[in-house]
Amino acid sequence: MRDLSSFTLAGYDKGRGKLVQALWFAVMNLVFTAWWCPPRLRVALLRAFGATVGERVLIRHRVRVLWPWKLTVGDHTWIGEGAWLLNLEPVTLGRHVCVSQEALLCTGSHDHRAADFRYRNAPITVEDGAWIAARATVLAGATVGRHAVVGAGAVLHQDLPELTLHTADGARRPVKEPS
Repeated sequence: MRDLSSFTLAGYDKGRGKLVQALWFAVMNLVFTAWWCPPRLRVALLRAFGATVGERVLIRHRVRVLWPWKLTVGDHTWIGEGAWLLNLEPVTLGRHVCVSQEALLCTGSHDHRAADFRYRNAPITVEDGAWIAARATVLAGATVGRHAVVGAGAVLHQDLPELTLHTADGARRPVKEPS
């Protein structure tokens, strides 16, 4: 029987103290997600809070990042409007990656077999040239291979090999490397 009253944060490290967490939430909600915040300022804010962000990265408005200090973004990567990087654990986006509108990358989960519903988190890696399409979801522990595509509305819960398309119906097909 599940006993949620016994849930604790045991084994989970947020990576920064409460003051930095609170400051990030204030900045994220008041400035970072706003439509009027220039993309260059978003990159600067992420870097100021400990993210590793490459050159010529485009981050659109309404993007949410739980913990910037657990985020690495490669050169020439785009993150679309409303994307949510729920990174309780590290999220690594390679070079020339596209994370489209309202995509969710979620490194957090729970052990449904444990009565205390303890965390069962794992990092996410999206390799160079991959595309996470609109409203796609990538779950904890998954690696999206080089030039792979997680199709619109698809849910990915395991590794996706390079040059593979994963569709919303769970089908997988080869894709050609971009020319």
